[in-house]
Amino acid sequence: MNESSPHAESAEPREEASRRLAGALSPAAIDRLLADAEAAGVGIDGAGGLLQQMMKAVLERALQVEMADHLGYEAGDPAGRGSGNARNGSYPKTLTTVAGPVTVDVPRDRRSEFEPVIVPKGRRRLAQVDDMVLSLYARGMTTRDITAHLKEVYGSEVSPALVSRITDVVADEITAWQNRAVDDVYPILYIDALTVKVRDSGMVTNKSAHLVIGVDVDGIKNVLGIWLQDSEGSKFWLNVLTQLKNRGLRDVLIVCCDGLAGLPDAITTVWEKALVQTCVTHLIRSSMKYVSHGDRKQVTAALKPIYTAATESEALTALDELRSNYGKNYPGLIASWERAWEEFIPFLAFDHEIRRVIYTTNAIESLNYQLRKITKTRGHFPSDDAAVKLLYLGIRRIQGRHIDGDGPIPKGRVRGTGTLGWKRAMNHFMPAFPDRLPL
Repeated sequence: MNESSPHAESAEPREEASRRLAGALSPAAIDRLLADAEAAGVGIDGAGGLLQQMMKAVLERALQVEMADHLGYEAGDPAGRGSGNARNGSYPKTLTTVAGPVTVDVPRDRRSEFEPVIVPKGRRRLAQVDDMVLSLYARGMTTRDITAHLKEVYGSEVSPALVSRITDVVADEITAWQNRAVDDVYPILYIDALTVKVRDSGMVTNKSAHLVIGVDVDGIKNVLGIWLQDSEGSKFWLNVLTQLKNRGLRDVLIVCCDGLAGLPDAITTVWEKALVQTCVTHLIRSSMKYVSHGDRKQVTAALKPIYTAATESEALTALDELRSNYGKNYPGLIASWERAWEEFIPFLAFDHEIRRVIYTTNAIESLNYQLRKITKTRGHFPSDDAAVKLLYLGIRRIQGRHIDGDGPIPKGRVRGTGTLGWKRAMNHFMPAFPDRLPL
């Protein structure tokens, strides 16, 4: 005997409701609505338009259904006589909706106990409006830009202060996100920063917003947090990395970073066995700024034997050749490589498959590029919290790329995106770092 599953049973009412909804919104029904609106001289959108009237009718009907559920009987039902509570008229309430301002009649009961859900007391906006404001803010629009946009497109009066309050609702969410538990092991951490202008003690200063991305054992990239600071150093980085350790991160195999003061020492203090790897792409770019345009092609070719060398000794030979050929004309080029050599050489100890995933911090650079697009519209932020709020919302908006995006969720994971060639890399990580990765 075949028994239907609970999932199948729960799906049947939804399918039936979907069929009824499709019938109510059939082409014939919509054609009748449009014809009647045209005959009555009513437009589709705008003040008094068809969409506003439909929004008003649906909201008012939903409120009446909520009132009937609250009282326990329908309007006019004799069962309500002597119940101790009854309908007591209504009051008008103008709501900001995605269809523009809509005035609805909210029913009252004699005991003033009715608490509507669809239009809660004290609320003047539908939830979709809050979602839209957060979306516009996350795309870099200022509070005044959003106010002007809502007025121009929807005819809705929303003050900049209200927009700011709407975006402030994510404050608790940010706090929880910044303090959430993380995995106990990440094979790779990428650390980089972007600059934002923040008003501090009456002066606008440049501050660095440091982002940390962890690549977990499945190759999924996770944004672990945002740290804002006007100066770097071992003390700052020790605090950041200790926070991550206290959130559960007990071990990191490789940390990819670039020229952040005090970071290498802090990394080895918190995770004694972690390898610090400078971003090879950054190293190439920073060294090439000392080279004249006419020689760049030849110098670029001369650099390749260094970072593609099979061993450190082979790389040193290639560096000596670079020094003999270009050291006289471009001492800054050679000095760049010599200064970064200790953080560069861990790269040479790995197989090609691991080199591919730690060669560059592009994983975090691409995120920072997207965030710079939304922060560049701001002259400056009024506070550190305002800067972090926008960066967080920007990260959350970037679809399918990071832990707080809106993209597809891998099975058994939160959110994020994979790393190209990760399975091949993991086959080499396991023997290279024995007993440090979970089985």
